[in-house]
Amino acid sequence: EHKVIIVGLDNAGKTTILYQFLMNEVVHTSPTIGSNVEEIVVKNTHFLMWDIGGQESLRSSWNTYYSNTEFIILVVDSIDRERLSITKEELYRMLAHEDLRKAAVLIFANKQDMKGCMTAAEISTYLTLSSIKDHPWHIQSCCALTGEGLCQGLEWMTSRIGVR
Repeated sequence: EHKVIIVGLDNAGKTTILYQFLMNEVVHTSPTIGSNVEEIVVKNTHFLMWDIGGQESLRSSWNTYYSNTEFIILVVDSIDRERLSITKEELYRMLAHEDLRKAAVLIFANKQDMKGCMTAAEISTYLTLSSIKDHPWHIQSCCALTGEGLCQGLEWMTSRIGVR
């Protein structure tokens, strides 16, 4: 079983993505207090996915979930330009954490169906992903509501297993 944490700011689409993986449908969600945990199976690979609440008051407790994490899924709201700097701060804070030193990072550029959204390339540049040398990473455009792009993200994670 491979442990995955799904993080990102509140309203980025973390829980919607988790349940899209699980049931292939959109579930009406409310803000996550604490976490949701579900097992997702992809081609006989078992991922234990922890969807962690992203409100500001909860972010300081993210590190309690880091132990034994193999994958970080960072969900970015591609419309929310104002808070991208906060997402960047949180990303680099996580990558500096000892418990995550071996974790691979999948960034979902969510809400690609919205008018005026930033592209995955723009988000990658803003988050200076090219400077991340000690963690494998991949950015994937997606739309949590339609499920578009989510399978490609999971395929990248599956391809990373056993690579190290």
